[in-house]
Amino acid sequence: MLWEPTLWGQLLIHGVMLGGLYGLLALGLNLVFGVMRVINFAHGELVMLGGFFTFWGYTTLGIHPLVALPFSAAVLFGVGWVLQRFLMERVLGGQPMAALLVTFGLSLIIINVGLLVFGADIRSIPVVSGTLRVAGFVIPKARGLAFLTAMALTVATVAFLRWTALGRAIRATAQHPEVAITCGVDVRRTRLVVFGLGAALGAAAGSLLMLILPMDPQSGSLLILKAFAVIIVGGLGSVAGGLLGALVLGIAEVFGSFFIATVFGEVMAYVLMLLVLLVRPAGLLGIAER
Repeated sequence: MLWEPTLWGQLLIHGVMLGGLYGLLALGLNLVFGVMRVINFAHGELVMLGGFFTFWGYTTLGIHPLVALPFSAAVLFGVGWVLQRFLMERVLGGQPMAALLVTFGLSLIIINVGLLVFGADIRSIPVVSGTLRVAGFVIPKARGLAFLTAMALTVATVAFLRWTALGRAIRATAQHPEVAITCGVDVRRTRLVVFGLGAALGAAAGSLLMLILPMDPQSGSLLILKAFAVIIVGGLGSVAGGLLGALVLGIAEVFGSFFIATVFGEVMAYVLMLLVLLVRPAGLLGIAER
């Protein structure tokens, strides 16, 4: 029974769908690092806030999560813009530890504010239920909807970075900020947009994750570890590498949970992270520093 192709196909589908969500979860974190070379330790808490804003809109105003998602992302874009303008911009270019400590302190503040506002109860948005049968495989509607939405947002973000003037400015800033300045790019404004976009993508990921997973104000601590694993496996600063890392992690978690133990699926992120750091420290698609 364990070697039935249908079973392996079912597990693979679930792994790919989970990987799609992990890819969106890590995309904002990877984007901020690629442009500013700062690891945002508060990214998990921004993801959590996005999920809880969507939860509030659903429970209080009766807004469907997919309808509330753009509003949640817009609110978090504004939060990210403000944090970059009045906080992060002051420590960029200084000691690397300064930015790390600022984001770490920010994560603690958001967690405690979240506990005060939302309480410590676990919340979820079980608005989509049931399954679909496609080509003999069973697909939960909530996971399928979350996956398709995450992929659409990821493709839209990649298209924005590749084919818009602002996207080209972001890529130029990431590759060489000094050259970007000489070419007329407003690097300061670009960093504002990037941090806001990173927070908005995190909010979208949090909103989608709440459709399939329960969350509480302290869930960001686990989510940031998943995001770290994705970008370390794929390659820091590489969008394509992050997507590949998310796919690898999602599939590894599902297969590990099924064939070994559920708890092993949860530690797969750390196992993969350690293996990649030992074998290829730059990540699967990362470029090693010379």
